[in-house]
Amino acid sequence: MSALTLLVKEAVEGTFPLVWVSGEISNFSRPQSGHCYLTLKDDESQLRAVIWRTVATNVRCDLHDGLEVICRGHLDVYAARGTYQLVIEEIQPKGLGALEQALRKLREKLAREGLFESARKRPLPAFPRRIAFVTSPTGAAVRDFLQVVRRRWRGVDVLIVPVKVQGIGAADEIARAIAAVNRLAHPIDVLVVGRGGGSLEDLWAFNEEAVVRAIHASRIPVVSAVGHEIDVTLADLVADLRALTPSEAAERIVPAIEEVLAGLKTQHKRLAAALRGRVGDARSRLDGFAARRVLRKPFDRLLDLSRQLDGWDSRASRAMWNRLLRGQQQAAALAGRVDSLSPLGVLARGYSLTTRAADDRLIDDAAILAPGDQIKTRFAHGTAISRVEATS
Repeated sequence: MSALTLLVKEAVEGTFPLVWVSGEISNFSRPQSGHCYLTLKDDESQLRAVIWRTVATNVRCDLHDGLEVICRGHLDVYAARGTYQLVIEEIQPKGLGALEQALRKLREKLAREGLFESARKRPLPAFPRRIAFVTSPTGAAVRDFLQVVRRRWRGVDVLIVPVKVQGIGAADEIARAIAAVNRLAHPIDVLVVGRGGGSLEDLWAFNEEAVVRAIHASRIPVVSAVGHEIDVTLADLVADLRALTPSEAAERIVPAIEEVLAGLKTQHKRLAAALRGRVGDARSRLDGFAARRVLRKPFDRLLDLSRQLDGWDSRASRAMWNRLLRGQQQAAALAGRVDSLSPLGVLARGYSLTTRAADDRLIDDAAILAPGDQIKTRFAHGTAISRVEATS
């Protein structure tokens, strides 16, 4: 019997080294060993299957009874019981893959919360002094990153924060490391999170919600340097900058010393040319000022103004005397007119002025007088009092 079973085992396993099976899960169990045991069934038959723990740790879909799945694996004959089973190496739900389905749901959820908004992304410092790299210390990503940094710019310190980058617990380790770097006493200028390349399953830790939220909460600018070009992880979307590889991250974080020196030389030349131009302009303006008459003969202007002031003084004096003479002439003419109209002038020509002595009323009609009234007569020189004897 054992020989027959061995022949059956060799025939089955040799004939079916790789098979694809579609069916519905039933009798699913996952004991403490981490292995998953299940039965695949359709309308006509059933097939026992097993997922060893090393494969089960990378299964991202929620396996349960009634789930329609597609499995890849090989047939294995268990000689002790004389049964055969499917050893599953890859499993995913029918239709959209489990990883893609979970990734899409989480991406939509976080996008609604605004974690991927471009407005919140921060610029990286031009010359960082301290960089922290959260990654596996044994991977090629660290070596490549450090080589590029040393080649481009030596004035920077790199802190390697060791974490798992795939498998169970990797996401939690990465999230805790990001938070720990933000609590360091010595400030970090740039935080890099990443690893080398791998399959979607290998990179899945960088799609976990804990890692995405830790990057979002970081007060330090974060660069996602997951080594892949086609697939975009959620860490890429939430980070302030995405680099395709750790080497590219180093190139985008630190400047190249050759480029900096070339830029400094260019700026030096431009600054020197600008200074020479400004000195030339200043010299030209100074020469122009020196050529002006006011600087060549500074007292000529004073002499001109002095002569002009003397001319104005002479003109003002003549104008004043002319105005005074015209005033005197006008006053004399006015005095002559006043004299010609003055009663005193009339008296001087032999006329007299008679008033009634009682009220000093001017007498221009004899009818206002009566015999016996006293009258006062004023001459050019002196007055006389007389009495009226009769009027006519």
